[in-house]
Amino acid sequence: MCGIVGLFLKDKSLEPKLGEMLTEMLVTMTDRGPDSAGIAIYGNQHDGAGKLTVQSDSADADFADLESDLARAIDSQVTLRRKDTHAVLDLPADKVAQARQALAELRPNLRVMSAGESIEIYKEVGLPKDVAARFDVSRMSGSHGIGHTRMATESAVTTLGAHPFSTGADQCLVHNGSLSNHNSLRRKLMREGVRIETKNDTEVGAAYLSWKMQNGATLGEALESSLNDLDGFFTFVVGTKDGFGVVRDPIACKPAVMAETDQYVAFGSEYRALVNLPGIENARVWEPEPSTVYFWNH
Repeated sequence: MCGIVGLFLKDKSLEPKLGEMLTEMLVTMTDRGPDSAGIAIYGNQHDGAGKLTVQSDSADADFADLESDLARAIDSQVTLRRKDTHAVLDLPADKVAQARQALAELRPNLRVMSAGESIEIYKEVGLPKDVAARFDVSRMSGSHGIGHTRMATESAVTTLGAHPFSTGADQCLVHNGSLSNHNSLRRKLMREGVRIETKNDTEVGAAYLSWKMQNGATLGEALESSLNDLDGFFTFVVGTKDGFGVVRDPIACKPAVMAETDQYVAFGSEYRALVNLPGIENARVWEPEPSTVYFWNH
């Protein structure tokens, strides 16, 4: 049992409050997943700019001089913004792949949480309210975001095992459920050269969608394919640079509710995650249908 939340803003005037609203939604889902929590925020995008979000269990040592060390390695300007155990490395978008390779040698203990032009992912072990407070999520702005509270069933309670999982540029996935064919699919994807770092079934789901899109599928087409290629019970909420998508398996036994107004589209594992959103009393509220792909983008 896990908790998922998502918020896609249509009204730009709400963007400064995205982190605040998502944090409240996430904390409401604490009893669905007290082991660990994570959140992906999309925002602060600038032409030609990219970013890497990284995490370290030895942040003081690993982040010391990282800005200058990485700048020399990629021969480009790098700016480091630290948030507790995480840091965002701002750099030119065309240097992101090179920087990721350089980090593996410069700081082998660093873990890359996300890469792209818009996405930042923060996740750690602990209660959602504590995780959100560590990274000051409530003060973050953006256009959309998704979050997850985890009750571990498939793998250990670790930072890497927490959601969201990001396996492609500006892509991430949160998941409630259990995939039964993730081991065979993991082997197949790794033979195709896809990077998978954990034994978590959700990372396999994320990697599958990234692989499909890298081979020409749209997000909607990738989500449609997942209904045939993934076995098990799942509710997926997927984030991209431009929006977010939702799909439930054909049986749809994992709870989900959505709400839409002129200002936003919201997702929650339960309605109580949505009750304090502005104008919720006038929203169109519905339960997503089984085997149906929903997607919104800017």
